Amino acid sequence: MKSLILAGAVALSGALPAFADDIIRVKTDKSVAEALDALEAVAGKAGATVFARVDHAAGAKAIGDEIPDNEVLIFGNPKLGTPAMKVDPLAGLFLPLKVQAYEDANGQVWLAYEDPEETLDELDGLDDNPIIGKMQGALKKLTEAAAN
Repeated sequence: MKSLILAGAVALSGALPAFADDIIRVKTDKSVAEALDALEAVAGKAGATVFARVDHAAGAKAIGDEIPDNEVLIFGNPKLGTPAMKVDPLAGLFLPLKVQAYEDANGQVWLAYEDPEETLDELDGLDDNPIIGKMQGALKKLTEAAAN
């Protein structure tokens, strides 16, 4: 029994760092709202469509609770999404892309997103597809521009 528990703990400890590597975080000195305003602006200039902006802190406040500032921008560009969905229509389940701006427990604001390679890794034909690199590059460029 002890070896089973130990094996589970070892497996879990290996999975946690892997999950942490799937999330890319970009530090910013802006507020959450300023960072997402900037992201919305640079995404629009890059030809993306903004579909929604979700304010999780406002949602918490609506139920009488409180969390630090936390918003998500949902946006996409058919030039990136369409080729992925042509390879596997299920890519539409994971697209459009999302970036979260949040304030951590220390008051630091971050822009965060899941690496598209991880987001789409279960789909057929997308694991080595160049479209993944284009999505990664776009998210990196947009979040870095928004953060600065």
